[in-house]
Amino acid sequence: MGAMGAMGAIGAIGAVALGGALGSLARHGVNSAVAHMLGRPVPYATAAVNLLGSAVIGILAGLLASGRLTMAPTMRGFVFVGLLGGFTTFSSLMLDTLTLTQSGQASLAMSNVIAQTAIGLIAVYAGYYLAVS
Repeated sequence: MGAMGAMGAIGAIGAVALGGALGSLARHGVNSAVAHMLGRPVPYATAAVNLLGSAVIGILAGLLASGRLTMAPTMRGFVFVGLLGGFTTFSSLMLDTLTLTQSGQASLAMSNVIAQTAIGLIAVYAGYYLAVS
C-alpha cells in the first residue's frame, strides 16, 4: 500500500496524529543535535526548528499553488497540521523568550523574537517563490 493508500486507511484524525508524532520526534532530534553542537539549546534549537519549518511549509505551499504537487486532503492534514505542526515550535519560542528574560538576557530575548519572526517570514516567502517559479 502506497503513502496515499495508507493515509486514506487511517483517516484524517489518524493522519494528523501520526504526523504530529513524527514531527515531534524530528523536533526532538534537531533540539538534541543543536544542544550537542552548541552546548546550549536556548534559543538556537527552537530557532533552527522554526526557520526550517517555515522554509519547508513555504516550499510545499508554493508547489501546491503551482500545481507541481498535489495532495489529498488526508495527506495535507498529515503534512501541514501533523508533521509540520508537531515539528515547529511557536510555543517553545515564547517559552525560550520568557526564560531568557527571566535570566536577565532581555536583549537576547527580544532579538530572538525579532530575528525568528523576520527570518521566518523570509523563509516562508522564499520557499513559496522558489517552488512556484
